[in-house]
Amino acid sequence: MKIAVGCDHGGYTLLEPVVAHLKERGFDVDTFGSLDGSRTDYPDVATLVAERVVAGDYDCGILMCGTGIGISIAANKVKGARCANVADAYSAAKAREHNNANLIALGGRTIGDELALTLVDAYLDATFEGGRHATRVAKIGQYEDHHAAR
Repeated sequence: MKIAVGCDHGGYTLLEPVVAHLKERGFDVDTFGSLDGSRTDYPDVATLVAERVVAGDYDCGILMCGTGIGISIAANKVKGARCANVADAYSAAKAREHNNANLIALGGRTIGDELALTLVDAYLDATFEGGRHATRVAKIGQYEDHHAAR
């Protein structure tokens, strides 16, 4: 599995532990954004990573800013991106199982390293259940298609 990981300066504290953990699990990882803690605008990182995930360059993405809120909002502006801001393992798993989220967002200032790794694992170890959930996810895509022309 190929994973894009991006962060701004607020999410930088999680970058190294998350990337190391993903590589330890055997995933192919590329990083984007603030790779040294320098000030970086989260919309730039979010849209770049989301575009690459939606294009199929990556299987999924993990984004990090101070709270996970701003970077998830920005990522969700990319047509086809379904980014869930997660802070508990149940939500991280359900983001994939029910919403077929192709990205998750974490808060570097709101969760610690250990919880971040738990959330990443819960998300990556889950699989989309399809069925009634596929119908609902399709409705999101239909809305995007209909309103993109406006």
